[in-house]
Amino acid sequence: MPQDDVETMGAADSSDAIYDATTLGMPKMVLFGLQHLFAMFGATILVPALTGLSVQATLLFAGLGTLLFHLLAKGKVPAFLGSSFAFIAGYAAIAPNGEAALLPYACLGVACAGLLYLLLAALFKSFGTERVMRYFPPVVTGPIVICIGLILSSSAVANCSTDWRVALVAIIVIILCNVFGKGMVKVVPILLGVIASFVLAAALGDIDFAKIASAPWVGLPIDWNNTVFGLFTGGAMDAGLAITAIVTIMPIALATMIEHIGDISAISSTCNRNFIKEPGLHSTLLGDGIATIAASLFGAPANTTYGENTGVLALTRVFDPRVIRIAAGFSILLSFSPKFAAVIGAMPASVIGGVSLVLYGMISAVGIRNLIENKVDFTITRNILIAALILVLSIGIAYSPDGAIVIPVGSVMISLSGLAVGSIVGILLNAILPRR
Repeated sequence: MPQDDVETMGAADSSDAIYDATTLGMPKMVLFGLQHLFAMFGATILVPALTGLSVQATLLFAGLGTLLFHLLAKGKVPAFLGSSFAFIAGYAAIAPNGEAALLPYACLGVACAGLLYLLLAALFKSFGTERVMRYFPPVVTGPIVICIGLILSSSAVANCSTDWRVALVAIIVIILCNVFGKGMVKVVPILLGVIASFVLAAALGDIDFAKIASAPWVGLPIDWNNTVFGLFTGGAMDAGLAITAIVTIMPIALATMIEHIGDISAISSTCNRNFIKEPGLHSTLLGDGIATIAASLFGAPANTTYGENTGVLALTRVFDPRVIRIAAGFSILLSFSPKFAAVIGAMPASVIGGVSLVLYGMISAVGIRNLIENKVDFTITRNILIAALILVLSIGIAYSPDGAIVIPVGSVMISLSGLAVGSIVGILLNAILPRR
């Protein structure tokens, strides 16, 4: 479809907006692509640092996932797909210490969660947006997102406790950049927080540079033993753990799919294009879902559309998706450097703790904002009951002695996380309880 035929989201295009970056020339297009790479960088590499997943595989599938998304979204939506923070709770439930033997099971659960994207995409295509979204209202998704951040908060504090001096530097830099930063400084606060606290940790002697020095500059980004496929070919797959991972992690997709819809709305508003209508949510959800499935199968984190890159779009006013695809190419190229992965692997817990303390809090804050912006009425008993049970079950079970509800099914023991139980109960109550 020609660009002029795409329905806009409001007023006519502003004079400074650029929809065809080829008019700028290739050198400037590459520069804008690098800006998008830096914008996604801090958050994307933090996910494998927090979970134990491969940094190289993360960068590879951030790039490949973005290109796949653009293909399925007809090349119209200028979105970059980076690592999703929402699924960190799922990885932590299955592999709390980033155990290499357990992470493939968590990745299997995330891959199955990606299937829900495909299901929702099919429902949007068949029944339309409004009829489907009534089953996932803000009173359900808001508390789920709040719980994701709160459940993760204890690990952030524990990491900060290893050296609060380093953690506080990360926190202060992120806050200052967000509040007082201008231009790209405001867009990349996480990256700057990581760099500043990393430098301090190095000065204090908390970083082992020997591993960095010994790592090769070039190497393959995927280790077959760390993939989901390795579970099926290794001959020692734990069926009970696999089922537990699937049941525990799949409900998280309910929150991330809603997040996806919000992100596409934000990109549409920023670019003055109605991407919800064309190429449609069914296309963007399909792209996000397949990208997440592919990444998870090969041992990388789940993908999600990145708000950081939407910020770059608003900053530069360059809305050509080809610029995003250039950033994806750089991400793929960087994934073939074990030397870079070693730098991330040497990051002290205090650096990770300081950055994650802010990020986990922001996840919960987004859930609160979701409730406020959608004007959820808590004078209605129905809404109070739904939110209350999601919050209490999710957080209460997560911090109980067992950390989960264990259900025997034949010879298999299935463990349900608090987030899984809270999500399921919230959705059921929303469907059963009468509306005013």
